[in-house]
Amino acid sequence: MIFLAINWAEVGVKAGQFILSFSIIVILHELGHFLPARWFKCRVEKFYLFFNPWFSLFKKKIGETEYGLGWVPFGGYVKISGMVDESMDKEQLKLPPKPYEFRSKPAWQRLIIMVGGVIVNLVLGFLIYAMMLWYWGESYVPTNKFTYGIATDSIAQSIGLRDGDKILSVDGEYIDRFNKIPLRVILNGAKTFEVERDGKPVTIDIPESFAADLIHYKAISFIDMRVPFLGLNTIADTSAAMKAGLRKGDKILAVNNQPVPYFHTFQLLIRKNKEKTVQLKVARGADTLQVSAAIPKTGVLGITPLSFADKFELKEVKYGFLEAVPAGFKKSIETLTSYWLQLKLIFSGKVNTNESLGSVISIGKMFAPVWDWQQFWGLTAFFSLVLALMNILPIPGLDGGHALFTLYEMISGRKPSDKFMEYAQMVGMILLLGLMAYALGLDIFRLFK
Repeated sequence: MIFLAINWAEVGVKAGQFILSFSIIVILHELGHFLPARWFKCRVEKFYLFFNPWFSLFKKKIGETEYGLGWVPFGGYVKISGMVDESMDKEQLKLPPKPYEFRSKPAWQRLIIMVGGVIVNLVLGFLIYAMMLWYWGESYVPTNKFTYGIATDSIAQSIGLRDGDKILSVDGEYIDRFNKIPLRVILNGAKTFEVERDGKPVTIDIPESFAADLIHYKAISFIDMRVPFLGLNTIADTSAAMKAGLRKGDKILAVNNQPVPYFHTFQLLIRKNKEKTVQLKVARGADTLQVSAAIPKTGVLGITPLSFADKFELKEVKYGFLEAVPAGFKKSIETLTSYWLQLKLIFSGKVNTNESLGSVISIGKMFAPVWDWQQFWGLTAFFSLVLALMNILPIPGLDGGHALFTLYEMISGRKPSDKFMEYAQMVGMILLLGLMAYALGLDIFRLFK
């Protein structure tokens, strides 16, 4: 029998953030369809947040429209009269078109209705990013100000990178924002790192298979900023650190007699010894202690280190309202470009699709275990843009599929038959539901892995 150690408080906080974030995204997306449909005198029969097979958690009819809340948090929908959609209402399509039906409207109006949701999601993502930059600004340590160089994992070391290296450039170009370096490697197929090691420049060749390896091992953060381990700031209740008797302010000097001057060295040694008991050399005031700690199977001691911010030169960027607008637009374009390149990488066959797919479980895990408004809005903006990009793909069943058929009609002057649209919608829905079920199955399998 398999028992999963689950922190239900964290699960609840993550689930709450996920539900709120996707409720905002889905409601506004569906409003993007609903409002132009009403403007063009279409009858909207249903407006639902989340899907409602068999029953609804809530529903109320106001005027011509039934507003409701479903129980399957995979999206939402509006049902517009006379439109071939996921409801597959064949009976209505057998009757002659009514003036209030979607199919009786001019092609340009139908196109606006179909792309309305995508446009709203693009605008939402852009506005959130712009407002975040205006309110919080940005702060980061420039790549050339990494006082202690980089921390590397085994995959980074396999291509020749070493702890303490200072990255000078990637393919001959200096990258000021360090978090863009992994993306340059994964998405753009970077060929070389130029690093400073012991005061001398060294060139590191990047193998062609390296990007696929990073995705396979989920090692996107294969390099990070190396920071000194100054001591313990907080100790989690019921953690291995608390049970071992560690206290706030303690400084861990060594793990099993191996010095840990840097925090990542400490983390690696703790993970290496999961489900074992380690000996910690601890400085407490003027005393030096030997402490035994039993490391759980999670490989986490349950501590956070003292702040190291004063050891680095921080670059802070503040934006006025007018400055935040173009900066938010630029960030939105970078996000869309990055995600599109990831899709291309997946469909190119260079990575295993099984390792890249995820369902609502994977998405929910991305939220913080404590409520963090800055991360919440950042993820909401990201998912809104991703939803826009995914929905505009020319696949039957998605907005992009409907838009493609409408554009074909506008260019050729020939409207696809209702029967063709019905079959196309059916094929698209089978593919999409199959993909969603497959992704959910993968996530459930990973939970027990």
